[in-house]
Amino acid sequence: MAYDEKYPTMEEVEAADRQTICRWYRFLPSPGLNQKAIMNRICERFKDMGGFNAEISKSLGWGN
Repeated sequence: MAYDEKYPTMEEVEAADRQTICRWYRFLPSPGLNQKAIMNRICERFKDMGGFNAEISKSLGWGN
């Protein structure tokens, strides 16, 4: 699967809940040229939502 297919759309980023934003923040690969704006928005929303808390961090782990 190409990285473009793994990255969410901007609309999906805008609609995502905190858990999903945190999962993308942790697990998406480094962005290519076509994904930089999406990753920037994920990072903004991650910060605005308060980032990880203990519950989210534990639920995501490192291999989920």
